[in-house]
Amino acid sequence: MTTDTEDAESTGTVASAPTLTVDELAAHAGVTVRTIRFYSTRGLLPPPVIGPRRVGHYGPEHVARLALIEELQHQGMTLAAIERYLEQLPADLSAQDLAIHRAVVASWAPDAVETLSREELEQRAGRALTDADLERLATMDVLEQQAGDAFRCDTGQLRLGVQLLDVPLSLDAILASREVLVEHSRGAAQELARLFTTEVAQRAEQDVKSLSAHMQPLVIQALLTAFQRSLKEELREAFRTTER
Repeated sequence: MTTDTEDAESTGTVASAPTLTVDELAAHAGVTVRTIRFYSTRGLLPPPVIGPRRVGHYGPEHVARLALIEELQHQGMTLAAIERYLEQLPADLSAQDLAIHRAVVASWAPDAVETLSREELEQRAGRALTDADLERLATMDVLEQQAGDAFRCDTGQLRLGVQLLDVPLSLDAILASREVLVEHSRGAAQELARLFTTEVAQRAEQDVKSLSAHMQPLVIQALLTAFQRSLKEELREAFRTTER
């Protein structure tokens, strides 16, 4: 027998990937079932896929979207602002794409450096970390080992660093990619800063506060979306040229 918390409001077929009931999703994300229902009615979460016995199933995309919502709230965005932010995202973003959005949004937060034990570090990472993993994260400047079993960790970058552990690229390639991104993003940031400075100078004080509160994550969204599209086009062209 299913519970009323397992009922769903839409139809579909069960996905092949591992799925969660609404109760399991709530426990995994650290929120209440009521919160998930509320987010769904506001359009912040897509509807579940309906399986046998009318049980709603939630996948990795729902988990990733809940994590993104949590990060946007942490950045101080109101629910209405979060709705506007999510409405602008492409509808077909994968869990990985959403995780990248969350990691980039998190990078706007002030540095969150903490000293953690290895056990605490693995709890934050959500997985066991080998010595090789720790060395790789240290090379990416995510953490630095201190005396004993302590690690000084940039918790804001930990999730992205852990995801990069599974990327089939050499560490040299990852570090080189970061240098490219830092170099070009700094140039984009300088140009955007000039544009925003001109705009802010023409606004009243209350408008400036509102602009500052919502500007950063929205700019992140625009830059990330444009970058993802450009990268897909460049990779398609590169593979097309290789096949010739």
